[in-house]
Amino acid sequence: MASTTKILTALIILEDCALNELVTIPQEAERAGGSSVYLRKGETHTVNELLYGLMLRSGNDCAVSLAVHRSGSVKQFSSLMNIRAAQLGAEHSSFRNPHGLPEENHGTTARDLALISAAAMENKTFREIVSSKFYPPEGWRNKNKLLFDYEGACGVKTGFTQKAGRCLVAAAERKGRLIVSVVLNSPMMYERTKELLDRAFSQQEVRAQP
Repeated sequence: MASTTKILTALIILEDCALNELVTIPQEAERAGGSSVYLRKGETHTVNELLYGLMLRSGNDCAVSLAVHRSGSVKQFSSLMNIRAAQLGAEHSSFRNPHGLPEENHGTTARDLALISAAAMENKTFREIVSSKFYPPEGWRNKNKLLFDYEGACGVKTGFTQKAGRCLVAAAERKGRLIVSVVLNSPMMYERTKELLDRAFSQQEVRAQP
C-alpha cells in the first residue's frame, strides 16, 4: 500500500499527541530514504508541521520522526499501528513501518484501508490537513492531484513504490455525503478513482429519489 500507510500514522499521532509538541529529528529519519522533506538530525519541528510534511509531501523522514517521538522507536510504533488497525476492523492488515516503504509482511487490503481512512476522516484536524492543497509556511503543494480537479475532493493520500504500484485513497463530499475510495496497484489511479466516485455519487442520487 506504499505511502497510504501514512493515513494510519497520522491518525495515531493526532489521537495521542498535541499539535504544538516539539519533535527533535532523530538520525534515522535522515536515513529513511524515498520521498522526503529533507529533515536533519537535531532539528526541532512541531507535530503539526511534520503532519503536513507527512500527508502533503509524503515525507518518510516525517513518518520516522513522528513514530520515534510517539513510541520511542519505529518498531514500537508499528506494533501500535497493528493494535489500532485491529480496533478499526482492519482484519487483513500488517504494519511493519510508519511510511510504507517495502518491507516483508507489510501489507493491507483496499477494504481495510477504506475502514482506516473513514475513521481518520472523522478527525477534524486530519481532514483539514489532507484536504489542504498547500501548506504556505513551507511552500508545500499537496501531491494528491484529485484535490485540484474533482468536485468535492477532500483527501486523502497517494502512494507509490515499484512493489506496490500506484495507490490512492481518495475522499470526496457532495450534498453532505462523504465517500471514500481506495485503489491499489492501479496504473491509472486518478482516472479509476474518478470512475468509482462518480458511480458512488450517482447511486446515491438514485437512492435519494422519491
